[in-house]
Amino acid sequence: MTLLVVGLSHRSAPVSVLERAALSRDSQGKLLQDTLAAEPAVEAAVLATCNRVELYADVDKFHAGVAELSTLLAQHSDVGLDELTPHLYVHYEDRAVHHLFSVACGLDSMVVGEGQILAQIKDALAVSQDLHTAGRLINDLFQQSLRVGKRAHSETGIDRAGQSLVTFGLQQFAAGGDTAAWARGKRALVIGAGSMSSLAAATLARTGVSEIVVANRTLERAERLAAILSEPGGTGVSARAVRMDRVAAELTRADIVVSCTGASGLVLTGQDVADAVAGRAMEDAVAGEPASPLALLDLAMPRDIDAAVHGVAGVRLVDIESLAGASADAPMAADVDQVRAIVSAEVDAFGAAQRAAHVAPTVVALRTMAADVVAGEIARLDGRLPALGEKERAEITQTVKRVVDKLLHAPTVRIKQLAAEPGGAGYADALRTLFDLDPEAVASVSRADRGDNDPRNDARSDVPSVAHVTQVTNVPGITGVPQDADGVPPNVTNGRNRGRA
Repeated sequence: MTLLVVGLSHRSAPVSVLERAALSRDSQGKLLQDTLAAEPAVEAAVLATCNRVELYADVDKFHAGVAELSTLLAQHSDVGLDELTPHLYVHYEDRAVHHLFSVACGLDSMVVGEGQILAQIKDALAVSQDLHTAGRLINDLFQQSLRVGKRAHSETGIDRAGQSLVTFGLQQFAAGGDTAAWARGKRALVIGAGSMSSLAAATLARTGVSEIVVANRTLERAERLAAILSEPGGTGVSARAVRMDRVAAELTRADIVVSCTGASGLVLTGQDVADAVAGRAMEDAVAGEPASPLALLDLAMPRDIDAAVHGVAGVRLVDIESLAGASADAPMAADVDQVRAIVSAEVDAFGAAQRAAHVAPTVVALRTMAADVVAGEIARLDGRLPALGEKERAEITQTVKRVVDKLLHAPTVRIKQLAAEPGGAGYADALRTLFDLDPEAVASVSRADRGDNDPRNDARSDVPSVAHVTQVTNVPGITGVPQDADGVPPNVTNGRNRGRA
């Protein structure tokens, strides 16, 4: 296993950097394709959410892999490599697995324990599968991370510690009070019709808003979401869809606005919001009512709503940056420790399974070679004893096969057990050397086992494993990072310095 992840998140970078590093769906696809075209990587996946951008890859060279993946992230974002580098973290081997499993369980989320990350991991895997950049390692890793995340939520009370960003954002408006009481009867505008916007609309409906207006560039998607919300089997809330050019008018009517689009630029400028506030004030004055405040929740990355809105009177803007500050003070449930234990156990099991799988092709090649030896000796016997009866020949053949199977049984079972242990990758090499196995025969078994669509089938088979890297003295692309006693930078982690991350 040569797994490497290079990325940045709300824990390592300010929102101003994350915002510029955010990747559109098209950019994610181009990044994956360029990653596979780069020499060190043979399969890859991108996990891009509103508070993280991470590039996972199966690499054949650690240092070259770190440098290449870092450069690619910079090239496909609006952040230069020199500016991006200080905010990047690197994990490899078991520590990379530990990182993704922790992410899947919500332990690394801005709101600890939130479950939406599972859908985002599933989406990341689907994209890499569609583009044929996911091979066995990425498939196994991401599918297992989904199982680990689901296990954490079903076996622990991590849900009590976590909630969606939507719920957490609405709680900021309620100022510690009852969110449902605060939202009840209010009119809501949801800008966007993707997964986060759908979650926002459903959450608003459950909190008791009186109306939800969905605005989207594609009217059909907005209409579909509005229909789901208003149908009898749905939330039952009054919902309707409008085009994006109607957002300005709807702003004067709405009490709550949630925006989460994939737009590369601003959806609402400071002037848009200021004009809406002025229009609302006029309507309130005509109705003889006090001015009603406008609550804006921006969950997009990059931001949909101009940060200048923070200075507009009569408006409360909660965005990713303010959510990050609020979540830092949020209490963590005792169940988090139980989830961490689950993650550690699952990482060990995943590593053992991967190491065992690594030696399996060698064992198959050994048994194939033994079968060929038996077949050759039986053919030689036929030449020496042509008069040998069919019954006697069959009995001799079975006897020789049983002898070979018994001789191979104990060592092959034991080598699978040893290979599953930490540091067991060398047993496959020892087996190949002891029995002088043809490397191409082992490689052909691996290719057949992976399937025709695995991108690694086109990769070189003579490259060293990252598992054999015992000391990191310099990490190209991640500069200015002090080395620890083992020669490993503290933000570059593997199984040996797991406790430091």
